[in-house]
Amino acid sequence: MAMQTGCCSAAPAVLLLLVVAAAGASVAGATYVRYKDHKQPIQARVEDLLGRMRIEEKIGQMTQIERHNASSAVIEKYFVGSVLSGGGSAPSEKASAATWQEMITKMQKAALSTRLGIPILYGIDAVHGNNNAYNATIFPHNVGLGATRDPDLVKRIGRATALEARATGIPYTFAPCVAVCRDPRWGGCYESFSEDTKLVQLMTSAVIPGLQGDVSSKHPRGVPFVGGTKHVAACAKHFVGDGGTHHGISANNTVLSFHDLMRIHMPPYYDAVIKGVSSVMISYSSWNGVKMHENKYLITQILKEKMHFRGFVITDWQAVDKITTPPHKHYYHSIQETIHAGIDMVMIPFDYPEFVADVQAQVMRGAIKMDRINDAVSRILRVKFAMGLFENPFPEHSLTGQLGSKEHRELAREAVRKSLVLLKNGKGRKDGKPVLPLSKKAKKILVVGTHAHDLGLQCGGWTKSWQGQSGNGITGHGTYLPPSPPRLSFTHLLVVDYCTYEYDAGTTILEAIKSAVDKKTIIDYSEHPDKGNVSKNEDEYDYAVVVVGEHPYAAAAGDNLNLTIPGPGPEVIRKVCELVKCVVVLVSGRPLVVEPYLDTMDALVAAWLPGTEGHGVADVLFGDHGFSGKLPRTWVRSVDQLPMNYGDKLYDPLFPFGFGLTTKPADRS
Repeated sequence: MAMQTGCCSAAPAVLLLLVVAAAGASVAGATYVRYKDHKQPIQARVEDLLGRMRIEEKIGQMTQIERHNASSAVIEKYFVGSVLSGGGSAPSEKASAATWQEMITKMQKAALSTRLGIPILYGIDAVHGNNNAYNATIFPHNVGLGATRDPDLVKRIGRATALEARATGIPYTFAPCVAVCRDPRWGGCYESFSEDTKLVQLMTSAVIPGLQGDVSSKHPRGVPFVGGTKHVAACAKHFVGDGGTHHGISANNTVLSFHDLMRIHMPPYYDAVIKGVSSVMISYSSWNGVKMHENKYLITQILKEKMHFRGFVITDWQAVDKITTPPHKHYYHSIQETIHAGIDMVMIPFDYPEFVADVQAQVMRGAIKMDRINDAVSRILRVKFAMGLFENPFPEHSLTGQLGSKEHRELAREAVRKSLVLLKNGKGRKDGKPVLPLSKKAKKILVVGTHAHDLGLQCGGWTKSWQGQSGNGITGHGTYLPPSPPRLSFTHLLVVDYCTYEYDAGTTILEAIKSAVDKKTIIDYSEHPDKGNVSKNEDEYDYAVVVVGEHPYAAAAGDNLNLTIPGPGPEVIRKVCELVKCVVVLVSGRPLVVEPYLDTMDALVAAWLPGTEGHGVADVLFGDHGFSGKLPRTWVRSVDQLPMNYGDKLYDPLFPFGFGLTTKPADRS
């Protein structure tokens, strides 16, 4: 009895403990979510999250919209998976790094407030530095980096670009462009490292680890890799053959055998996949008449299956619309074709309500298979998990000082001086002696040309806006040059489409020359000199530096069937070089036709599109460093020879691929 009594009296306490324990287990079960556990394998997290998602949440992950539309309400309603800034799209004029971070934080909070709390992936075209951001370091475009033949330099630039993107809170960049440009008439040619596949491969294998971090030799092939919050997810583009279109026309047809497509244009993508690239962007162009965005064979069977790519495939800007003529015709069908071809994320900046509704309707009626949706979403989630976005969804405030840092500007300056290619140095003129390096102690020099004192022209396209702009003067017309002394520092204002933009005060080539020469040296500067005035003073000038070239452009707007030096460049060359010993510095995204003026020049330098750090040009002109750059492209005599590339049977260029005179640093002892 006593035993029984004791047993009965203990029962309530034991029962209470069991109830509490069960409740605790229930709470633990409710709070533990496998996909949020960073200790779990990525694939297990992907599968767990995918199994919890509704169809509208899956479609949301496949949708990338422009930041203009990315209000908290839109992100929450459509479960938006990704947001981008188009070229020139910033939160405000002269937005600071902190302002960018505030905008992205607000978007991220909206995404995290949804049922499953999947963070957004914010992307931007940081193609030569974080070029949309005010005060960013602008590096030379890829064509100039190809001239350096320096993969270590390119890797360091990738790392710096990643830091400057992260400084603004951005974890994803639509770079690098790994196109093999086979025809310089293409407006996107400056985004290509070279016409030579092996050189493009070399640079691809360097820049992706710079952007994403070094992948371990044990890392599974094709699986995306991002090495923490100081790196970004990269995007190899534009798959495949964008640099091989007929006559170099943007988004045109690339007519090649399968063998030649694989031999010339595909190898950089193998390297990108091996280095763990996170995403691949598809080209607007076609291959043998089939639009790349609906080419299931190349996207799914080759890239995803044969090459074992496990990241996600993304469209170009509104590209689903553009597989038909006119664009957006039969849009419902276009969506079906592109998604079944293997597209995972759709860049649909503005028409996202229509896209989401159409995809959902097609899934419901079986026109788009659920397996394809699940594969697309799995790939997107895999990248988000791989880059630690669930653990670190918000920008790091400690990185804001990386934007335009002194260290990065010095790196850009190094890149500029290594990218310059010396094409002529004194041969055929009077005494025939080398003109370069120039003397810093000249009594009087002449600096002329549209590109001598213009950061916008110096940087080219994809700088502050998609197409880039001129950076001279308050109104964009004429030139304002502040009162002299050696180092000029001022801000360039642009007027484009009736809006005023402001360039970060980098260093123009004129400013760099002023900084390099002796303080007693007199510098006459004119954007478009009068021949009479030059003639009157020709005996007083020790030499002239003529800086001319192309105006900024990007993509189709830069397609050019004649490749002549834009006016008034030829006129300025003739006016000055016929009277004064001259060095012509050509600022361009590709080789231009220079043979008609070559005999007039004493020296010719291909400066490509050097970016904000004009000091790098002066470093080499004045012999602080020697010329070392080599042509990444064949320099033809005329467009009649195009297409002409290194290795062709008929090869008679003005300057061959790999050409470049070298000089030693000046002896100032």
